[in-house]
Amino acid sequence: MSLTLIRNGTVVTAVEKMQADVLIDGGKVVALLGREHTVVAENEIDAEGKLVIPGGIDVHTHMELPFGGTFAADTFETGTRAAAFGGTTTIIDFAVQTKGQSAMDGWEAWMEKARGNCAIDYGFHMITGDINDQTLKEMEQLMREGVTSFKMFMAYPGVFYSDDGQIVRAMQKAAEDGATICMHAENGIAIDVFVQQALERGETDPLYHGIVRKSILEGEAAHRAIKLAEVTGAQLYIVHLSAKEALDEVIRARDEGLRVYAETCPQYLFLSLDDLGNGFEGAKYVCSPPLRDRAAGHQDRLWRGLRTNDLQVVSTDHCPFCMGDHPRFGTQKQLGQGDFSKIPNGMPGVENRMELIYSGGVAEGRIDANRFVEITATTPARMFGLYPRKGTIAVGADADIVILDTKATHVITAETHHMDVDYSAYEGWELSCMVETVLSKGKVIISDGTYHGNPGDGEYLPRGLSQYHN
Repeated sequence: MSLTLIRNGTVVTAVEKMQADVLIDGGKVVALLGREHTVVAENEIDAEGKLVIPGGIDVHTHMELPFGGTFAADTFETGTRAAAFGGTTTIIDFAVQTKGQSAMDGWEAWMEKARGNCAIDYGFHMITGDINDQTLKEMEQLMREGVTSFKMFMAYPGVFYSDDGQIVRAMQKAAEDGATICMHAENGIAIDVFVQQALERGETDPLYHGIVRKSILEGEAAHRAIKLAEVTGAQLYIVHLSAKEALDEVIRARDEGLRVYAETCPQYLFLSLDDLGNGFEGAKYVCSPPLRDRAAGHQDRLWRGLRTNDLQVVSTDHCPFCMGDHPRFGTQKQLGQGDFSKIPNGMPGVENRMELIYSGGVAEGRIDANRFVEITATTPARMFGLYPRKGTIAVGADADIVILDTKATHVITAETHHMDVDYSAYEGWELSCMVETVLSKGKVIISDGTYHGNPGDGEYLPRGLSQYHN
């Protein structure tokens, strides 16, 4: 492969901000050069006036996930291409073990879905939906395949739900092997009671999805998950944290020195219960945990948590479902007409994360540029065993690099986005930056608004154990 040189940009990592040129050879960063060098490369990219940052790592996506009687609209091909347009160069998706299925069979099925289709590199967590002796043995096998994190659900009884005993058994195995347990922390048993009572009262609109999934029930489940992790010695990572009550539990655990970490998502930082309240249009915003009441202060607390490192990561939980019929998967959000509990839970976002967090975080003065890189790239890589190959710009790292124009504006609209879904949760929002160029392992895959890659460019990433211990 010929030499590539990114000239004249400001290189930003989690810990540095420097005027440097980035030299790339063989898909790797081979040098960071001062401005006075005389190196000439076959391919040169001028980044003057722009930020040169590590490619984003989205550690929570759901491509082609079967849920609620349909499938997430994005395939691995469309979803990873959209991710690339938004400056994300690695995803970690979720392979699924369903009740009665072996975990290895579930992983192999998801490997087959992804193989030869991904525009960017990818890995998998494993949803362990059926904890039994065989699954516990298969967790060891999956570790050897580079799957070092396992997701469990305190929500969705009858679908993915695990009771406390099953959680304890999985956590004991994870602690023994050094794996991470990722937890969807909501009290699904209690929530189902409130859902049924709301429907019996005739409260069927999407708004009630947000009302019945009470924030205190996220806090209770987070507390319980943390205590089970404490008693078993497992490392715990709480996914898509949305509520200040849950954040309080994470802060308390971290103050006690426990290995407890958490992510939040753009929808919880920018959107609110108000978005659910526009009749059935609110179905666009149905996700779990739900969007929270802005007046209750959840958003401000989440931003503060990101600033103080009580929250470590911003992911997307990308799981899109169309408002109209999807050409491949058919009826989606409309399944919940007249019954909010039947609306497939999930929102699109993999394409918007990097620009949203820069605009709402750095440009608005909530976080600095180093912290932006840390929560969108570096910590995700460290948390899930990909660092320093991914998540930084350093000699020897993969040349997954984004050139971000922080002087350009960018309007989000479903008319031009690349996710295979017929709406945007951020329709018409003007952002104060724009992803200009994206390199994956040294190859330019996005420039001038055009995709230059191919399905299959992305490789499967076997992951090591978590390297994050802050």
